[in-house]
Amino acid sequence: MTKKELPLRCIIFFTCLLSLLAAMASRANTHDDFYHLGQINKASIVMLAEEGLVPAELAASIAKGIAVVIDEQEREGSVRSSNYLDFEARLLDVAGPNASRLHTGRSRQDIGSTMRRMALREALLDSYEALLAARYALLDLAAAHVGTIIPAYTHGVQAQPTTLAHYLLAFSAAFERDAQRLQEVYARLNRSPLGAAALGTSGFPIDRERLAELLGFGGLVENSYDANLVSSVDSKIEFSNALATSAITVGQLMQNLHTQYHNPVPWILLEDEQTDVSSIMPQKRNPRPLDVVRLLATSVVGSAHTVTLNAHNTNSGMNDYRPGAQALHTARQAQAMYEAYVSVMTHLIIDEARALDEVDSDYSTMTEVADVLLREASVPFRIGHHYASELTGYGRAAGKRPKDLRDDELLALYKASTGQDLPLDVDVIRRAMDPAAMVEGRNGLGGPQRNEVLRMLTQHNGSLEAELKWLQASRKRLVDSAQGLERNFLQLK
Repeated sequence: MTKKELPLRCIIFFTCLLSLLAAMASRANTHDDFYHLGQINKASIVMLAEEGLVPAELAASIAKGIAVVIDEQEREGSVRSSNYLDFEARLLDVAGPNASRLHTGRSRQDIGSTMRRMALREALLDSYEALLAARYALLDLAAAHVGTIIPAYTHGVQAQPTTLAHYLLAFSAAFERDAQRLQEVYARLNRSPLGAAALGTSGFPIDRERLAELLGFGGLVENSYDANLVSSVDSKIEFSNALATSAITVGQLMQNLHTQYHNPVPWILLEDEQTDVSSIMPQKRNPRPLDVVRLLATSVVGSAHTVTLNAHNTNSGMNDYRPGAQALHTARQAQAMYEAYVSVMTHLIIDEARALDEVDSDYSTMTEVADVLLREASVPFRIGHHYASELTGYGRAAGKRPKDLRDDELLALYKASTGQDLPLDVDVIRRAMDPAAMVEGRNGLGGPQRNEVLRMLTQHNGSLEAELKWLQASRKRLVDSAQGLERNFLQLK
C-alpha cells in the first residue's frame, strides 16, 4: 500500500476496530444451565402471577424461595444441578409444598428444550464474535497489500497473477456468508419452546408469548410437538453445520499457506518466533500454528458431523439427539479455531519481491497475451491461445522467463505458429507478459485491479461494521430482557 493509501486503510479499519473492541467488552459471561434454569423459573412465576394462575401471596412466597435457592447455589462448591426436580425439591423445603404450583403448565421437556436454546444462542453469539475478529484480521492484512502481486494457483499449478488483497478478499467474502448463515440460524434458534409442556401444552392458559418475551426470545416455536421433539434436531444441526462450513474455508486458507513451506524460498511464511526448530534437522522451521488451526478446523467439522449422526435414524422424542453438549462443544472448538486463525494472520511475513519473482519465473500471463491479440488486432482467441501456448513451451524448454525472451523470438514464434506476421508491435506482447500490467489492466467487476480492490475493501469493511452492530444489538436485547425479568421478579417479592 502506498503512503497515499495508508490513511484510507486507517479510515476504513479504525472504526471497525473500535466497534469490535466494544462488542468484546460487552460480551456476557457464559452462563451455565443452572443459571438458565433459574431464569426460566423466574419468568414462569412472573407469568403465572400476571395471568392469575397463582395467587399474589403464593407467588411472592415462591419468588422468595426461588431467590433463596439461587443464592445458595452461588456459593463456592455448590452443585448447581440443571435438573428441575432437584431445584424443586429444595424450593419445597424453603417455601412449602404449594411452591410446586411453579410447575403449572410445564414439563421437564419444555424446560430442557428452553435451557438448551438459551445456552446455544449464547454460544452462537460468542462464535459469531470470534468469526468477526478473524475477518477483521484478514481484512487488515488485505488492506496492507492492495498492490502486492502474487501467483494464484488452480489444480495446484500457477495459473494467473493476482494481488494478495484480491486473494484475501475472497476469503473475507466467505466469512461474510458465514456471518449471514449464523444470523439466520440465530433467528430460528432464538425461539421459545416454553409452555409447550411435554408435547401437547396443558389445560392451563399459559401465556407462551409472555414467557418468550421475559427470556429474551424473538418468538415461539409454535407447534408444541415441534417445540421439544422435532426442532431440537434441526436447530442444533443447522448451527453446527454453519460452523463446519466456515471451518472448511478456514482449513483451505491454512493449507494454502502450508503449501508455501514446500518451497525452499516461500513468499509468505510465519515469523520465526511462531515456528519450531526440528529436534534433529537444524534447518527445519515447522509452522506449528498452521497445524493447530487446521486441526481445530477438522475438529469442528468432525464435531458437527457427530451432532448430525446422533440424530440420524432416531424416532422423534428419543434422547439421542436431545442434549446440547455436542453442539456446544462444536461452538467452543470453532471459537478456538478463529482465535488461532487471528494469531496466524497477525504473524505472517509477506515477501513482496519474492512473490513477484515467483510470478515472473513462470508463464501465468499467457492469457493476457491471447487476450491482447484479440482486443487490439482481432486475432481469434483460439489462434492467440495457440501462440501463447507455443511461446510457453519454447520458453520453458530454453530455461527462459517470459521477460527474457527476445523480440526476434516473440516474432518468430508467432510466424511459426500462425504462418503470419505478428499483427501488432512486439512491445504490446511484452507489456502483456508483465504481471503488474496484466493485473491493473483487468476491467471486470470484482477483479484484482487497484481501484476495484479498494472498492471491495470499503464494501467489506461496511459489512463488517454492520455485522458488529448486529452482534451488539443481539447482546443488548438479551441483557435488556434479563434486566426486565429481574425487575418483574423483584416486584413479586
